[in-house]
Amino acid sequence: MNTPLVIRPRAESVEGQPILRPLPSAQCRSVGPFVFFDHLLETDYSAGQGMDIRQHPHIGLSTLTYLFEGQIQHKDSLGSDQRVGPGEVSWMTAGAGVAHIERTPLEALDQGSRLHGLQVWLACPKSAEQGPASYSHHPASSLPVSDSLGVRICLIAGSGFCLTSPVPVLSPTLYAHVQMQAATTLAVPTEHAQRALYLLDGELLLNGEPVEPCSLVVLPEAEEVVLFAEHACQLVLIGGAPLDGPRRMNWNFVASDPALIERARERWAAGDWPQVPGEHSRIELPR
Repeated sequence: MNTPLVIRPRAESVEGQPILRPLPSAQCRSVGPFVFFDHLLETDYSAGQGMDIRQHPHIGLSTLTYLFEGQIQHKDSLGSDQRVGPGEVSWMTAGAGVAHIERTPLEALDQGSRLHGLQVWLACPKSAEQGPASYSHHPASSLPVSDSLGVRICLIAGSGFCLTSPVPVLSPTLYAHVQMQAATTLAVPTEHAQRALYLLDGELLLNGEPVEPCSLVVLPEAEEVVLFAEHACQLVLIGGAPLDGPRRMNWNFVASDPALIERARERWAAGDWPQVPGEHSRIELPR
């Protein structure tokens, strides 16, 4: 077996919310369509405090938010206004341009809350990166689950392990939340060309070698690997088909053509952008 690539994330903060970010990395720009991976670290907010990511733009990507604990209020320039809770999927495709906000809902803000989850970006195929924006919310009950022999797999998006998620991905995708009881085994098949795993907690062996928690392990292509849980653990698997060409990323913009990014930067700076209804505060273009 070839040696997996291990990417150790960098610690950052997004509007006060601490995160770990293994993608993008100089070692690996993408895994399947995934070009960005944020682990929203477990954070306790006291009453009156919470996450507040002000209005900001996107092009050329889809965002997917999946929470383990807490709630986020999603609002966008399409008019969507959706509360997202644990086990649910918030899916937004930016296409040629969208703006959105994400914040702690008012009720949780008043009472205090705890937040823990993941947000990823998936690059749109070239044929869709300048298409129309869209939003959909998928309750936890709509996501397919396999639960057998101490291994529970929830298919967040895409397909895998004989499951298919209702999330409307734009290219072959694997995104699964896996929970393994102690002393259980899971074979990760080669049905997707590119795959990686991110261990959230617990103790896990990959082909007999220990996996470092909160690191992204890029699996060798065309090789089946076997996971063994030394103790109870949970992880996510991401992957899919390789991108249809390289992508550029600048701030919140992803595109196959640098000119599209430059045009988006100019439009946001000039205020020529769809607005989130009722929102006036925004994140300005970084220089």
